[in-house]
Amino acid sequence: MADTDQDQKTEQPTEKKLSEAMDRGQFARSPEISVLFLLAAVLGALGFTAQAASRDIAEYAVGIFTRVGSMQVARDTATAQIGEVMIVGGRALIPFLIGCVGAALLAGGVQSGFRLSPEAIRFKPENLDPVAGFGRVFNKSALVRAGIDALKLVAIGMALYLGARNLMLDPLFSAPVEAAYLGQFLTHATIVFVSRLMFAIGVIAAISYGYEKFKTSREMMMTREEVKDERKNAEGSMQAKAAMRRMARRLMQKQMLSSIATADVVVTNPTHYAVALKYERGKDTAPVVLAKGENRFAQRIKALAAEHGVPMVENKPVARMLFALGQVGQTIPTELYQAVAGILAVVYRTHRYYFHRLKSRRLEQIA
Repeated sequence: MADTDQDQKTEQPTEKKLSEAMDRGQFARSPEISVLFLLAAVLGALGFTAQAASRDIAEYAVGIFTRVGSMQVARDTATAQIGEVMIVGGRALIPFLIGCVGAALLAGGVQSGFRLSPEAIRFKPENLDPVAGFGRVFNKSALVRAGIDALKLVAIGMALYLGARNLMLDPLFSAPVEAAYLGQFLTHATIVFVSRLMFAIGVIAAISYGYEKFKTSREMMMTREEVKDERKNAEGSMQAKAAMRRMARRLMQKQMLSSIATADVVVTNPTHYAVALKYERGKDTAPVVLAKGENRFAQRIKALAAEHGVPMVENKPVARMLFALGQVGQTIPTELYQAVAGILAVVYRTHRYYFHRLKSRRLEQIA
């Protein structure tokens, strides 16, 4: 039955499904890649800090053995000696710890595309189902994983065997050497072993990640019906958003039209643009745009202005600038202060009776 369902999945996954899968933590990942990054961090830390760390440890050891005969072990001195050991050991280990933590984070980020998967860490009661757990343990993927683990064991064993065989030819095992040579040998041996392990794990990681990528891509495939349903849902969502935008635009237009009765002046193009302005001394720092519109909506603004007796002034450049730069509910741009001040000065002189009625009209609207 599962194979039949998989055969019906012939379509590539959509961006929405891929994003949801990433949020659930469903992406190709291989534990061998993390191991490979950790080995690289260890090798890098050895390359950069091995000489300095070995020199510090050697100097500390020489100092300890030099004064071992005169050292007194007591409660107060033991604490200081343990602190010295921790400091010397910490200097040697901290680069490795930092490198390993950084390597683990980098390995996870490389595989996940540096995206967080919040749903992957949530508690899921279905994970406690023993039947489902048995099915996850004994399936085809588990058999493939077991084969990869066996291959990993063989590859690591061969790498370690070849490395040990070459190191056994070192003069350390056949002739007397200086004590300092032992530290060099250990550093060299560690680098050789880690390098061979990196190569072996790198091959296994490539195989493992390739299989996980293939398996995940097959699981992400969709049927034609699923693609159609997702497209319908997306189109429905887009239509809903468009409807909400239209409703918001209508509400804004309704609010603008209701405020025209309290405008000081309407600046027109005269046919293409209309912008209603108000200015209350002591309240507004500059003239405020109450409404603006073009073409048909501009005609509605002008009709309401005429109905309420609002003065209208034809000024093509100012009307265009107010429409382009002005925001409804906000003061006009500073570059238009002088032009609008001139328009208002003319209106205040020629329409005194209107502004006498405008005060009471504004009070009525507040009430």
